[in-house]
Amino acid sequence: MKKFIEKLQFITHDIDQLTHIEQTQIACEAGAKWIQYRCLSKDDEALLKDINVIAEICDDWGATLIVTNHTHLNRKADIQGFHIEDMDADFVALRKELGEDITIGGSSNTAEGLLRLAAEGVDYAGCGPFSITTTKPNNSPLLGIAGYAAVASLLKEKEIDMPVLAVGGINIGDVDALMATGIFGIAASAAINQAEDMASAYQSFYNKIM
Repeated sequence: MKKFIEKLQFITHDIDQLTHIEQTQIACEAGAKWIQYRCLSKDDEALLKDINVIAEICDDWGATLIVTNHTHLNRKADIQGFHIEDMDADFVALRKELGEDITIGGSSNTAEGLLRLAAEGVDYAGCGPFSITTTKPNNSPLLGIAGYAAVASLLKEKEIDMPVLAVGGINIGDVDALMATGIFGIAASAAINQAEDMASAYQSFYNKIM
């Protein structure tokens, strides 16, 4: 089942100045159509409290709600999909567990990993990190512009029709060069939710990507 995948995906995360709900509200008011709720610091009760409010906001604004990990919350709230950060996850099993209607995204740092994700039927993939990021610390090599150009070229060569989004340490000044590589889109977090004017930052990304 072919899913709609947005070219600009906004990812919430734990920051002092704005709650996940506030981040979602501002992003949606600025035009966001894809919210990835990424919270790894709360128990299920607190997660569902957040998610239920965020789901209402997304519904009001016509935005897709994706939850990072926490697949056990499927059917407990109005969640359209899950993004799985575990690069070794069994996506064939996850598809059987979650069903065909749920959007599933995966993460990879390599072209080989992306080929596996495509073979296992994910709906889209986040590929990174592009640059240094403190949002999701990891030891994976930075891809840079050349890395995404190579990824886009390989997917085209293999005739793989899987949306791949650059993620990790992306600033507004990187967008033009990244999109020129042929990748599908961009997922952003800190460059938007930690900007002085979050709504304006989101719109700047949107205007360049869309």
